Amino acid sequence: MLRTLLGVLSIFLLFSCKQSPEPPEVVWVPYDESQDLMATQELENSRMHMKLINAVVRDKNEIWAAFNDELKGFASRYEALKPLILEVSIPELQDHIMEGKLTYEELTRFYLFRIREMEADNTTALNGVIALNPDVLDQARILDKQKTTDRYSLRGMPILLKDNIGYQGLPTTAGAVALQENFTEDAFITKKLKAAEALILGKANLSEWAYFLCSGCPVGYSAVGGQTINPYGRLRFESGGSSSGSGVSTAANYAVATIGSETSGSILSPSSQNNIVGLKPTIGLLSRSGIVPISSTLDTPGPMTKNVIDNALLLQAMLGQDAQDAASFASPVNYVAAAREGTLSEKRIGYFDEFMETALYAEAISDLEAQGAILVPISPERVPLNGFLNVLNLDMKQDLPEYLKTYGSSDLPIRDIESAVVYNAQDSVVRIPYGQQLFRGITKDTVTAEQLMEIKERLQQDSRAYFDGALDGETLDAVVSINNYHAAYAAMAKYPALTVPMGFTEEGEPMGLTFIAKNKMEHTLYGLAAPYEKATRHRRLPENYR
Repeated sequence: MLRTLLGVLSIFLLFSCKQSPEPPEVVWVPYDESQDLMATQELENSRMHMKLINAVVRDKNEIWAAFNDELKGFASRYEALKPLILEVSIPELQDHIMEGKLTYEELTRFYLFRIREMEADNTTALNGVIALNPDVLDQARILDKQKTTDRYSLRGMPILLKDNIGYQGLPTTAGAVALQENFTEDAFITKKLKAAEALILGKANLSEWAYFLCSGCPVGYSAVGGQTINPYGRLRFESGGSSSGSGVSTAANYAVATIGSETSGSILSPSSQNNIVGLKPTIGLLSRSGIVPISSTLDTPGPMTKNVIDNALLLQAMLGQDAQDAASFASPVNYVAAAREGTLSEKRIGYFDEFMETALYAEAISDLEAQGAILVPISPERVPLNGFLNVLNLDMKQDLPEYLKTYGSSDLPIRDIESAVVYNAQDSVVRIPYGQQLFRGITKDTVTAEQLMEIKERLQQDSRAYFDGALDGETLDAVVSINNYHAAYAAMAKYPALTVPMGFTEEGEPMGLTFIAKNKMEHTLYGLAAPYEKATRHRRLPENYR
């Protein structure tokens, strides 16, 4: 009798399990943004006064729609994988792969699941991702068929590209409605990442047109991707721009790492604002081919990561001289070795007297000294960078049409800045809610080619003299600044800059310590930043993203 009852019960339980509905599909639902928007109007920083949060030109659910079936039943595995993946460096991830604790498919699925879970919830959404690669899981499965033997490898590592960097199969929009259907070939650096067997997870949001569209508007907004949000202070702290989506996505562990781009501060700013490591390389160390431009004089892509060793690994993978980029050059340096072997002992580092009232900076100077560095106070006289805007205006006026002609889709509604201004004005509410003052400024700039050349030469000389007086006069290895405070000088000097987490203000806002050295001295920056990072450990996950 008992055996009969147990049998009936087993059949009932089995039937019940088969009939129980699957968990409901994760769906993003628009919400009334008015209260959040009103709260931003009370903030002291006028650039945080927002008009909208989520993009109106498309449904956010489209981003992950291709993966909904693949992500079913993954919730429990996602939780189990967190200790193996969150905040873990690339070498450590490769160790997990080689030890059989993890597969590339699981690693990729983890990030896809995490992006959907966080972005579908309006209390955690960061609008950091603009598109996902629909083939990425298949690509991961192919890599799992072969054994990995190198822990210092990008093989199988899911990477997000800023959405001004070309990737064949996904549009390269620069966040603009006009480029929604801009399907291009791979950028040069994308090809290099793929050759290293990295997985392109998708595209990161950005300040539209790399923050060279509107004036005084919120950083991190694009018509296609919406407003990127800083995870350390949602709608309170700036996300930084223009590589804002790359910054917030790295901070929240939406990918192993991201690639950003900078003209002046666009990697340094979002990296420091989001408690991550960001490198603005020497102009030409990384190719710009296939990247939507502002200025061929100043533009550069660069890696944005959770730690210094990952940053060096990404830089190493993207190296290569590109015949299509006039500034491109080859580098024989092993940047990974520079990061691994770095030391602060007896290194001479200049610090700015004017910043010593900033508590975190003063603490960082003490930390560097405690690790054996020789700290030298410097007070270089700031020189005005008159003509800087003319460089951006005239370069973009020339470089954008060339990009569209060479890389852009043939049926785009714009061909240059003038036609972009007209196109945007046809629906200003959707296409340019914050205006297009900078675009209009480009069309009105009357500086001649000869004048522009003189401006560029003067600005480079002045910017290099600003740093070199201390670097040469005091025989310094580098100088250290805060966030992107010296980004314009580093840009015009074409000097590399590497920002590393420096801690948090009393209000909880991240700040970065930024190392700057002469051109082609990235190995020096890594050698200084890695031991500083190891000694201080200021990097941490945002509170609600653990």
